Amino acid sequence: MKLEKINLDGKKDSIEVLDKIFSGKINKRLVNSALYKTNANYKGRHAKTKQQNEIKGSTSKIYAQKGTGNARHASRKAPIFIGGGIAHGPKGELAYKKRKLNKNEKKLSIASLITEKNKLKNLVIFSDFKNEIKKTKEMNSILNKFEINNSLIILDKSSKDKIEKSARNIPNIKVTDINHFSAFDIVKFKKVVFTETAVKELEKRYS
Repeated sequence: MKLEKINLDGKKDSIEVLDKIFSGKINKRLVNSALYKTNANYKGRHAKTKQQNEIKGSTSKIYAQKGTGNARHASRKAPIFIGGGIAHGPKGELAYKKRKLNKNEKKLSIASLITEKNKLKNLVIFSDFKNEIKKTKEMNSILNKFEINNSLIILDKSSKDKIEKSARNIPNIKVTDINHFSAFDIVKFKKVVFTETAVKELEKRYS
């Protein structure tokens, strides 16, 4: 299929793209699964409390089971005592399994989301950036001109080097390449922007 390609002067052209990436089947169940796994793996689980079996100290019974008139207790490591273990507390990062997202799941979920962006007219393809954009003000005017103020911008290496510095302080904009974006990034931003070379790199990786 052919999609519209545009340069910074506003001149339009067309580019041939793979149907299965830009106009494929939208698998919402797979997308939901991919988003769930990606989002779950982003969470930092650093909080850690000691369980009863991790507390150092004597394991001996603090007093006799019967005859004292007091409640029955074992050692001072029990959660009800100060300095004892914590019941049901956070267990730290190592206690939680990373949810695995296999390559095929990733490819199909990305293709589904890009197809959806294309159908909603929220996909933009630019010609490769030939000149360096040094100022944030200049980059901001380009974003306003093409109405891509809330965008994930996926670039080839050459284009990325030319605009990354001017775009990094602009809110609601993320500049990246095909190796460093996820399904979560595509959903987070309203529009997805590619350069022509980035599209070709994407097709090689996801075809």
